[in-house]
Amino acid sequence: MKLIALCLLCILQTAVPVFAQSTAQDAQSTDQDAVAAVRYEDHVAVGHNVDVPAADTADSVVAVLGSASVEGHAHSDVVSVLGSTRVTGPADGDVVSVLGSTYIDSHVSGDATAVLGSLKLGPHAQIDGDATAVGGQLIRDPGAVVHGGVQQVGPNASMNLGPLTPWVRHALMLLRPLAIGPGLGWAWGVAGVFLALYLLLAFLAPRGIERCVQSLELHPGPTLLAALACVLLTPPLIMLLVVTVIGIAAVPVVVLALFCAALFGKAAALAWLGGRFMPRRSPAEPLSMVLAVLIGGLIVSAIYLIPVLGLLVYKLLDLLGLGMVAHALILAARARRAASPRPAAGPSGPGGGPSPSPSPSLAPAASEPHATSPAGGVAAASAPPPPPFAPPAGVVSGSAASTLPRAGFWIRMVALLLDLIVVGIVLRILHWHHLILIGLAAYGAILWKARGATLGGIVFDLHVVRVDGRPVDWTTAIVRALGCFLSLAIVGLGFFWIAFDENRQAWHDKFAGTLVVRVAKDASAVRV
Repeated sequence: MKLIALCLLCILQTAVPVFAQSTAQDAQSTDQDAVAAVRYEDHVAVGHNVDVPAADTADSVVAVLGSASVEGHAHSDVVSVLGSTRVTGPADGDVVSVLGSTYIDSHVSGDATAVLGSLKLGPHAQIDGDATAVGGQLIRDPGAVVHGGVQQVGPNASMNLGPLTPWVRHALMLLRPLAIGPGLGWAWGVAGVFLALYLLLAFLAPRGIERCVQSLELHPGPTLLAALACVLLTPPLIMLLVVTVIGIAAVPVVVLALFCAALFGKAAALAWLGGRFMPRRSPAEPLSMVLAVLIGGLIVSAIYLIPVLGLLVYKLLDLLGLGMVAHALILAARARRAASPRPAAGPSGPGGGPSPSPSPSLAPAASEPHATSPAGGVAAASAPPPPPFAPPAGVVSGSAASTLPRAGFWIRMVALLLDLIVVGIVLRILHWHHLILIGLAAYGAILWKARGATLGGIVFDLHVVRVDGRPVDWTTAIVRALGCFLSLAIVGLGFFWIAFDENRQAWHDKFAGTLVVRVAKDASAVRV
């Protein structure tokens, strides 16, 4: 028995230290695994930067709308989107950047790729895979080693999104148009430029803005329906123009017209909003309309800072403004149609049918006084005296221009296209095609003075006349020609103004005090 007890004691003395050592090793292994699990976790960030210090390690490093900086050890890929990437520590995977610059000065086990951004390899860079820059510049130090292929795909179209990144991070990601923070001064500058443009529109066309505001106030339902119709019908219209092939040339015109309508509508929407906080103003007063737009612009700028609500208000004002312009144009077209004279039914002619109405040029005016005979009786109306000497054919002068119909937007644009083709052909023959705009302006000024119309205007019976009824002189023609450059400067908005203006005047017409009227063939030599 003593011998057995002695043997058991020896076994226990031997087994306990071994068991204790094994337990300690297991615990130490568990601690190391836990530490490894903590150290090798992914580093992923959206909207801010990711930094891996030199004494730290990480698995995958991903930064979206932020920069990625790896000085430690990355056991997997390093990816950045809309941000710069800097890798100075070893990376066991690929290094990829999209829309951002990348700098590598360490060992990379995979590929190094930059898409629409520059890829720069430092003197200590060692790439086991390929180094590729797609649409960006690849800069390689002579000491850099690349075991795979080195290629730059496509032209250098790298995008410097440095100013844009803070706006995307602080504004777009929070669903608001504006934000306050470093690097966002350019966004407020753009907003200020657009506000200045809206103020200019309100000053130049207060009556048009007022009509759009009245359209919303008096007909809110049809205005919203017009906005929805514009949004829903625009894509099918563009697709139809593209499918017909011939209409492809009209696609830029339609898109530009919608853009100008949206600008004008946004100014009208701001005027409507600002007018809610102003006393009753006289309609179409320029300074009152400018003040209303300014107040509305300041209000919406404050709303734009609110997440989610700012973006909703921004889109709602765009939609509302487009509907206001569309419905105001519909109302204006109806008013012109209702105001146009209609032929009245004359007395019955032979056989009981209506007799043809006399020609307006031959029938005496209703207000014309009758000649009185010496006996006190009323004599028959005498024929009107013959008109005085008329100006050259094709020239309209005097007060007769005020009674003629105004030329609309589309017919003037077709006439302008014809003039552009004629001038372009002539300048091409003379090898002066680079002076197309100057040549077109000189061509227009000369013919406006000499004939009152260019070749395109003569084809479509269009004539340029002065608002005051005086003949077009050289000063008027030159001012109108130079004003065309200003009408073209802001995405052609001065020409699209014809579609919205009451008198169908472009900006250069307003500067020169002119109108473009349509004249019938038999009335081209009338002078009053």
